[in-house]
Amino acid sequence: MNTLRMRRTVLAVTAAAVLPVALAACSSDDSGKEKASDSGSSSAPKGSANKSMDPMAGPFGPACSTVPKEGKGSFDGMAQDPVATAASNNPALSTLVSAVKKAGLVDTLNNAENITVFAPTNDAFDKLPKDQLNKVMNDKELLTKILTYHVVGQKLTPQQLENGSYPTLEKSKLTTSGSGMTYKVNDVSNVVCGNVPTANATVYIVDNVLMPTK
Repeated sequence: MNTLRMRRTVLAVTAAAVLPVALAACSSDDSGKEKASDSGSSSAPKGSANKSMDPMAGPFGPACSTVPKEGKGSFDGMAQDPVATAASNNPALSTLVSAVKKAGLVDTLNNAENITVFAPTNDAFDKLPKDQLNKVMNDKELLTKILTYHVVGQKLTPQQLENGSYPTLEKSKLTTSGSGMTYKVNDVSNVVCGNVPTANATVYIVDNVLMPTK
């Protein structure tokens, strides 16, 4: 009996001594894993948050502030539609849209791929003498010539506008110049809201109607 009691006592003492050590070891391992996990998860967002955004990657210019914030006429909405449809949802381009319809160019513009459109605002058309505007709007051939002069057969980035010369759909050339967020077309028309994406085109809204050189 004495021998049996002694064995039980030794086992109890041994267990009491080993158990705290084992628990301490487990606790140390778990906290180490948590620290490693916390460290890994916190470092990823910091890296992504530090990525700088290119300010020229989206639309720019003073008139961009007048574009609706949501709906089909917003930048997000226009990006979903081909260019003629997208323009029809922007109230500032209603005269241009009417001209495009009169010239029968809606399908031509909507079905084109990777084009740039220099889109005159309503105010740009209003700058034309009324008799000249009426003549243009009622002469389909002349109207088509003028409108297709506003279309370049490739998507142009703002950087490509800095010192450019590009053939138009009308077959003659237009020139671009400027830097940063200030650009001109043919030295007479200012880009007032540029780099606007649509489903098939990049749009630069301008404040003067461009006239073909020939």
